[in-house]
Amino acid sequence: MDGYQALTAFIESARKELNGSDAGHRDFCLDAVSDVLETGRLTQDDAERAVERLVTVALSDEGYQVRESALHAVCTASTYYKLPYRVVEPLAVGADGFEPLLLEYVLGVLGSTHDRAALPIIERFLQHPRSDVRREAADAVRELHWSREPSRGETV
Repeated sequence: MDGYQALTAFIESARKELNGSDAGHRDFCLDAVSDVLETGRLTQDDAERAVERLVTVALSDEGYQVRESALHAVCTASTYYKLPYRVVEPLAVGADGFEPLLLEYVLGVLGSTHDRAALPIIERFLQHPRSDVRREAADAVRELHWSREPSRGETV
């Protein structure tokens, strides 16, 4: 088994562990997945599959710590991989349900997609009561404007 196969096997093992009942263990697995994503050595497809699972965990009824670890891993992935909006779109749909700190992660991830389809979601939070959320929303808007990539269905 080469290094890449070992990484993907580890990700798959962690996915199975996430179905366990111990929240502390799931949190530890999510931190390990984040570490693997940070290597930048997964293929784009493998990274997207991992992020899709992380998004599911972030939107689950799990405790705050587990959801925060999942979102941290998604943010890590967005640093090393170009995540398409479609992969993180469920976070946009569920954005209103996140606590302020978790919402900051979500806004950062949406901005990192460079897809203008995220703009209406992000702009809603420019008027959030918390200044840290407003600041993250403003950063995400700047990142989207800076990238100047068309959204899905938009032509150049």
